[in-house]
Amino acid sequence: MDTDVVIAGGGPNGLMLACELALAGIRPLVLERLAEPSREPKANGLLGQVVRLMDQRGLFESLSGGDGPPSPNRAYFMFGALPLDLSVLDDSPLYALPAPQHHIVRVLDDRARELGVPVLRGHEVTGLSQDDDAVTVTVTGPDGPYTLRARHLVGADGAHSVTRKLAGIEFPGVSYDRATVRSAHASLPAAWINPGSGALNVPGHGPVLPFLPHRTERGGFSYAPLPGHPPLISTTEWEPPATTEPMTLAEMRASVARVLGADLPLEAPPGEGPHVLRRLAGGNTRIAERFRDRRVFLVGDAAHVYAAGGGPGLNLGLQDAVNLGWKLAAALDGRAPDGLLDTYETERRLAAERMVMNARAQSALIAPGPDVTGMRELFTELLGDPATVGRLAALTAGADVRYAITGEHPLTGTFAPDLALETPDGPTRLAELARSARPLLLDLTSNGSLAAALTEPPVDVVTASAGPDAPTALLLRPDGYVAWASSAARPDPAELEKALGEWFTAAPADGRRDSRAPGTSLH
Repeated sequence: MDTDVVIAGGGPNGLMLACELALAGIRPLVLERLAEPSREPKANGLLGQVVRLMDQRGLFESLSGGDGPPSPNRAYFMFGALPLDLSVLDDSPLYALPAPQHHIVRVLDDRARELGVPVLRGHEVTGLSQDDDAVTVTVTGPDGPYTLRARHLVGADGAHSVTRKLAGIEFPGVSYDRATVRSAHASLPAAWINPGSGALNVPGHGPVLPFLPHRTERGGFSYAPLPGHPPLISTTEWEPPATTEPMTLAEMRASVARVLGADLPLEAPPGEGPHVLRRLAGGNTRIAERFRDRRVFLVGDAAHVYAAGGGPGLNLGLQDAVNLGWKLAAALDGRAPDGLLDTYETERRLAAERMVMNARAQSALIAPGPDVTGMRELFTELLGDPATVGRLAALTAGADVRYAITGEHPLTGTFAPDLALETPDGPTRLAELARSARPLLLDLTSNGSLAAALTEPPVDVVTASAGPDAPTALLLRPDGYVAWASSAARPDPAELEKALGEWFTAAPADGRRDSRAPGTSLH
């Protein structure tokens, strides 16, 4: 066997999966079609629960360029270009990490190489076949075609995934031609920018808050002063473009004038770039008919795409990678309980379908017309209720996805809270304990009685104390989700043993490597 796992695609999702597998002691090989990492401007950062996941892997500081931990947005956000007053929430789920996609790729590429993952650029998957034991992958590289044998192949190769097509997996959904989105990096009149709020004050129209979509009867507008880059201006109009010629700043300025009803002077940004200057007509919302075909899996845009802003594909794709990574590693090590790999599609399809609903609802709310305006007036009234704000904030963050995991505790099946802990080695956070990407039992009982009752647990065990409202025990999967929890003063060891059996096995099968062998940890 040439390798355990071939990953087709060296973008953020493929690299994230490679890192997860390497942390578990698995040998992945990444094949990337492009000879050099793309500098093309794409996503501008991460939003929601995925930011906390990056913190759990010790990547937040490198991605953000600052010190952790991440802090939630407690001020305001938008849903369908309607304001969400996050200050009314006790706990905001909306975390943001501004970072251009090429920077995210660079950080993950560095991490993958640090973990010893080979990343072959200029190598593209062009064929595959499967048998009971492996996938035979045909690859075209700089020196011509060759073949590889791998236990599994994962397609992280984007919306036009060759892997998906070769596996015969359909990609049903809807193609839209109703909107044209124009975007450009541009220099703006400095006097028009409010130094306090950061709002862009457009004479003849009024202020536009940064980073948040702004809807008028004629379309949508946004202004994003991303750190280290010229401001990004975007418009959405509900008409097809009048030309197929390349975008120009003059076309961008004319679009802004139509949407806002006021002129916004735009100048070419300084520096070499790369700078955005593009027009996108239409879009697609699609989910693959299945995320797995025997030994072939799909993650990220290969599995789902959305005609929506806010980078939902990247947010979901990175979580796909982490969800699949630990399960695939367990299967390769002979530690996977029956049906574990099947839960990858069950769980991540749930998240993808929630995002489809989110994207469609927001598209409806920003559409033109008086009927939509009436609906927006009603929604504005509803958003005076903190419970409604909380639900929409959780939907936007992806924090409302609860997996169907056995257990009655309210934390079971949810992404674990980042508890502040006191351990025998000193204070720490749950996120720091998760950086080895291993399953974790957190014993928070007053005397560590739960950990003492276990013999040869198949997970890492940490005894600690936490605040008065914390549970007394948490069983954490490597993807950050709670597999079992208890708030009883004396948690039932039998319940814990049942949960351990559902998600983790005690010992590797004969002939399999021991995944408890030390890997690379950031903690």
